[in-house]
Amino acid sequence: MNGSGTASELADNAKKIILLQLGIGLAIAAGFFLKDGSWAALSAFYGALVSVASTTMLSRGVNRASKAAETSAQTSQMILYLGAVVRFVLVLVLFGIGLGALKLAALALIIGFVITQLVFVLVAGRQSREKQVDTEQ
Repeated sequence: MNGSGTASELADNAKKIILLQLGIGLAIAAGFFLKDGSWAALSAFYGALVSVASTTMLSRGVNRASKAAETSAQTSQMILYLGAVVRFVLVLVLFGIGLGALKLAALALIIGFVITQLVFVLVAGRQSREKQVDTEQ
């Protein structure tokens, strides 16, 4: 498969994961709404959006790294490492804004983030295993 096919496949997979994360985030928010009200629901959805923002940044970084890999493996690797640092800082800043400035409900925010992040890990892992099985055949 050529590089553009791989980049297109990565973009499609990222979109699917992000849409799934948003759907799960809405479901979590709905659960918090029914249990604890609108503030908890907003807090949970904010947590889910933090995870979605991280996934979006990862997707963009991987796309840039795959393009850079065509010319330099070191550049590609540096893009991935810097992207990880940027995502970590982004998550910290967004948590700080949510918990400090907006005074969102901490437990709901964290649950929204953790569950949507688990969705990313599980779906991306499954996609990776499926791709590995396809290449072995």
